[in-house]
Amino acid sequence: MSDRPRRIIHVDMDAFFAAVEQRDDPSLRGKPVVVGGSPEHRGVVATASYEARVFGIHSAMPMSRAVRLCPNLIRISGHYAKYGEASRQIMAILRTYTPLVEQVSVDEAFMDVTGCERLHGDAIAIARDIRRRIRQEVGLTASVGVAPSKFMAKLCSDMHKPDGLTVVEAADLQDFLRELPIAKLWGVGKATEKSLSSLGIRTVGQLAAYPEEVLARAVGPSHAEHLQRLARGEDDRAVIAEAGPPKSISHETTFAADTADVDFLQSVLLDLSEQVGRRLRKAGLQARTVTLKLRFADFQTLTRNTTLPRPTDTDAAIYAGVRAMLQEVPLRAAVRLIGVGVMNLTEGEAPNLFTDVDEGKPGVDAAVDAIRGKFGKGVIKTARLVEGS
Repeated sequence: MSDRPRRIIHVDMDAFFAAVEQRDDPSLRGKPVVVGGSPEHRGVVATASYEARVFGIHSAMPMSRAVRLCPNLIRISGHYAKYGEASRQIMAILRTYTPLVEQVSVDEAFMDVTGCERLHGDAIAIARDIRRRIRQEVGLTASVGVAPSKFMAKLCSDMHKPDGLTVVEAADLQDFLRELPIAKLWGVGKATEKSLSSLGIRTVGQLAAYPEEVLARAVGPSHAEHLQRLARGEDDRAVIAEAGPPKSISHETTFAADTADVDFLQSVLLDLSEQVGRRLRKAGLQARTVTLKLRFADFQTLTRNTTLPRPTDTDAAIYAGVRAMLQEVPLRAAVRLIGVGVMNLTEGEAPNLFTDVDEGKPGVDAAVDAIRGKFGKGVIKTARLVEGS
C-alpha cells in the first residue's frame, strides 16, 4: 500500500436545481427561487436559491412557510430531466481526471486524485480546473473541498459557499477542526448535539479531548468512538467508483425472534420496498420483476416472483407486488427472514420530482429521496412505519 498522502476532492453543486432553472431562464437570475411542491398540496422546498436563503428559506421547509417568509418567492415545480442531464455532464467532467469518482447524489461526488499530479497537476490545480470547466461547460457553479479524507473534503466544500474552494492539509487538521461547532460532524443530529452540550461539549476540539469512557456512557461506545475519530480528523474510507449498473437490487432482514404476524410482516415489506425503490431511482433504473423471499423457522426458503404490467421505480408498485404475493403464501411456520428484490432492470425515464404523476407517485418518491439524502432516513416516514400508528 502506498505511503503517499491521500488527496480527496469533494465537489458540491451550489443550489443545484434552482441554479439550473436560473441558468436556463435569465429572468430568474438574482431573484428568490425555490424548486419544490405547491403550498396548497403540502409541498416542501427541495432547493432554494441563495437569494431565497436570505429570507431564511431552506431545503425540507414546508412550501407554505417559505411563501410566508418571502411573498415574492418564485416557485418552480421542477424539471428533473434537465437536472439529470446537467448531473451527467458534471460527472463526465470529473471522470476526465480520475476513474475514482464516487457519486453520492445527483449534485455531489467524491474524487480520489492521489497520484494524478503528472497528468493534471496537484489536487488544488485540479479543483480549480474543475470549477472552471463546470462554469464554462455546464453554466453552473460548484463549491469544492480538498483534504486528506472524505469527511474533511466534504466539510471543506461547505465552508465558503457558493462558488468556493477550501483546502486543508494533513498538518493543519487539528487547527481547522478545533473551533468548529459539533453539529458539523457526521452523526451529530439534534439529539446527539443536546447530549454533548449537556457535557459541556460545544466544539470539535472539546469533543476530541473529552474522556472517552465518559463520552461512551453518554452516547454509546461505538458512537463515541466514531465521533472522536472524526473530531481528530481520522477517516480512512476509500472513494469507491461504481462498477456499472446492477442486474438486480434487493434488501432483506432477519428477525431476532421468528414471527407469523402478518401485519408486522407487511410493515417490514413496506420498509424494504422503500429501500429497494430508493436504490432504483438513484441508479436511474426501473424494474419489471418483483421478488418476495421468505425463510421460515425450519430454515426452508421460499421465493416468489411476479411480473408487473410495466417497468416501475415507485415504492408503492414494488410494495403492492410483494404484498400480494405474501397474501397468497400459506404461512406454514413462523418467518425467520423476509426480503424484497427487483430484477429485469432497464433505464427509466426520469420523473418530475415534485409532481404526482401516475399511480405510485414517483414524483413524491423522488422528492422524499432528496430530503432523506440530505437530512437522513428518519426525517420522513410512511405512516404505517411510524411506531404507534
